Amino acid sequence: MQPSLAIMSNETATSDYSVERLTAERLKDVEQLYEAVYGRLASPGYFTIKYNTAYTGLQYVGYVAYNKDSIPVAYYGVVPCFLQNGNEKIIAAQSADTMTHPKFRYKGMFVELSNITFDLCRQLGIRLIFGFPNQNSYHGAVHKLGWKLTHTIECFFIPVRSLPIASLSAKTSLTKSIYKKYRRWILMNYQKEEKLIPSSVVREGFIGVRRDSDYGKSKDYHPREVLKIGDTNVWCKVANEWVIGDMNVVAADFETTIRQIEKIAAKLGVRQIQFHVSPGTELHSLFASRYTSIPSFPALFQHFDPTVDIEKVKFSFADIDIF
Repeated sequence: MQPSLAIMSNETATSDYSVERLTAERLKDVEQLYEAVYGRLASPGYFTIKYNTAYTGLQYVGYVAYNKDSIPVAYYGVVPCFLQNGNEKIIAAQSADTMTHPKFRYKGMFVELSNITFDLCRQLGIRLIFGFPNQNSYHGAVHKLGWKLTHTIECFFIPVRSLPIASLSAKTSLTKSIYKKYRRWILMNYQKEEKLIPSSVVREGFIGVRRDSDYGKSKDYHPREVLKIGDTNVWCKVANEWVIGDMNVVAADFETTIRQIEKIAAKLGVRQIQFHVSPGTELHSLFASRYTSIPSFPALFQHFDPTVDIEKVKFSFADIDIF
């Protein structure tokens, strides 16, 4: 049973707007706001799948702000999940979508929605929130909302020598359709039925996102696949770029695995491979021994339970909601 909440519908309001907790019915308002902010529709089912976190016992942890005409003008929400620390399962959440309508910015709604969402998380028993803000959000997150930085994830780019077939094929619906069939033909011998792989950082003994079948269903809002490259399972997203989310490679096989990925990418006309991972992990060491990294995502935390050592929490790109 969900605990009673101190913050209820309409309790937080000003003369300019009212605030309502996210519900299944209000996802359509989040979609409407997304279109206003980004100028395009979200892919069908995107928010429904992403916020389907009933497997954690918690759902719809966020708030929508409405103006006097009941138009959604701002939203902030988190996605509940579990972290794995040895045999311990930790209820946590990832900071997810933050949106303010272009006509209603600079009114302090981001800070207000964030703070009441943090209060809701505490009441629901969420022990920490982790997030990966962009450059525009970082300063406000740290200085106005008290997010704590533990480390910065690093990105490795591997160039691939090939014709840019993947990007050129996206120009028309016909070439896109032809390329899709070609891509399927190239990858069919590598594809596995699994939808995800276990976390490499958890396997190393760090605290990391727990990946099970229920978690996998909540990640179905983006197309991804597990490919068997030699003896290595690679969880990836292959489009104009080959984005590695995570992999279970052993050190002795790393060089061979990357070379094979490069060859497949060249056949697909994909000109770049990228991978993001926390420093201190084995995968970071393997990539760093061969490639130059650049800083990518700061790993920030709202730390509600001091018994959880956030310095031990590590990530790969598969753990970030844009993967």
